[in-house]
Order: sequence, then structure tokens, then C-alpha cells
Amino acid sequence: MKKAYIFPGQGSQFPGMGNDLYESAEEARELFMQADEILGFNISEIMFAGTAEELKQTKVTQPAIFLHSVILARTTEDFEPEMVAGHSLGEFSALAANKTLSFEDGLKLVSKRAMAMQRACETNPSGMAAILGLDDDVVEKICLEIEEVVVPANYNSPGQLVISGSNRGIEIACEKLKAAGAKRALPLPVGGAFHSPLMEPARQELAEAIENTIFSRPACPIYQNVNALPSTDTEAIKANLIAQLTAPVRWSQSVQKMVEDGAGTFIECGPGKVLQGLVKKIYREAEVAEV
Repeated sequence: MKKAYIFPGQGSQFPGMGNDLYESAEEARELFMQADEILGFNISEIMFAGTAEELKQTKVTQPAIFLHSVILARTTEDFEPEMVAGHSLGEFSALAANKTLSFEDGLKLVSKRAMAMQRACETNPSGMAAILGLDDDVVEKICLEIEEVVVPANYNSPGQLVISGSNRGIEIACEKLKAAGAKRALPLPVGGAFHSPLMEPARQELAEAIENTIFSRPACPIYQNVNALPSTDTEAIKANLIAQLTAPVRWSQSVQKMVEDGAGTFIECGPGKVLQGLVKKIYREAEVAEV
């Protein structure tokens, strides 16, 4: 059975994250110092000693999770993935871990992505909501019937789908989905409608940066959010990464495809344990662990 390394996305940050890495490895210290220079502010200090509120700042959250994940991968002696995947932002960590992106280029793209998404959120007040206890096709059908912008955004596991859209669209969808039998329709504390058409300005901004970045041949396949398929082709990887901002994260389908392709152990590389829990819901027989 193959080992799959999986990388978490936004929401997995916590105060003190990465401090143990900094204390335990010289390479980690060098990478954190390099990150401070690249970003132009002391992100390591916010990660190690900042409050939860400070970590929620857009310019901090996404780079912080990327840094924690990639430095953890770099400083793990037996890190030899046979396949990788990342949830939303985690896709950038996965691409740095499997050597498609350099550390510096990956961090620059993540920072660019965070700021572009922030600007898109400010332009279009919007949000997301977690829908629990309904089949995907029911959620998809109801979203289609609503005239406001509202779409499936994260296929997290069977019976757990996150929707994304305008504030009014989310409100209408939650009412309709509860009426259709959803156990819960829970608005999420996020800044905007990620993975929806409302992120189009951010997608265009990020597309230019991605096109101007060198992508090397990956050390192993990455299973991408947009189509849940493995890829080692750099042009396809770029196109999928650009499409990711306005398309749904097909996490459930990605894990299923990895299992089909021989994955038996899923190792979460980054802050938190959210992805381990989702993997067990998608495929009960999977072995899960953290780096």
C-alpha cells in the first residue's frame, strides 16, 4: 500500500504553530528567517507568540499554514511521498513538498493568493456555510434553483458539503437545505465566498503570477482539487491551480481516487488533524497519521 501525504488548508492555524520546529531544527530556523525576508514582516513572531486574532489576518493565515506544512515536510527525515494532495490552500504546500514549486516561489504565490482573495472579499460581501446530512446531488440541485450566486465549494466527505456565495444566496440556500432535511446548515466564520464565481477577480490576479512562476517536474503525482485526478504535467498543474479559486474543492473524490490508486496510509503534514478525520469518513479502512 502506498503512502499519501495530505496538506491542510485555511482554518487549521493555532497560536504557537511552528515554534517546536524552529526550536528543533537548524533548517527550520533558516527557512523561517527566509520567510520573514520574503514577506517583508516577521511572520514567525506572529506564528510563535501571536494571538488567535492576529493569526486570522489574511496576510498571515495562508502563509503561516504553508510555512508550517512545508517546513515540517522539509525537516522530516523519512519524508518520501508516493502521492500528495492538499485541501484548497494546502495544494500549494503539496506542490512545494513534492518539489514542483521552490520554497520561495510557493510562499510568494500563497501571499499573493491571500491578498487577492482579501480584495475579492471586500468587493463582494459574501460567505460560506457547511451543510451536514444531505447527499451531494440534493445540495447541488437546490443551489442550481437559487437565482443568487451560491454553489457547492468543498466536497469534504460524504454528508459534509460546504456551499459558497453571496450573503443572500447563502441565507436562502440554508433555509431551503434545512427544509430538504439537512441536519445542520451552519454559516462559517470566513471572509468571503471562496471557491465560487465571486473569486473571479482573485483568479485573474493569481493566474498572472502562476504563469510567471517556474514549475518543475514533480517528484510524485499530485491529486488536484479541481478534478480529483493525479498529475505530473506542469502545464496541467498550473491550469488546475488557477481554476481552483473559482471551482469546488473535490476532496472526497480526491481521497477516493488515491485509494483506487493504492493509497493505504494518509499522513497529514501541517497544523491540526482535520484532514485525518475527513479521510476516515471517506474511507474507513484507511490508516491515518500525522508527521
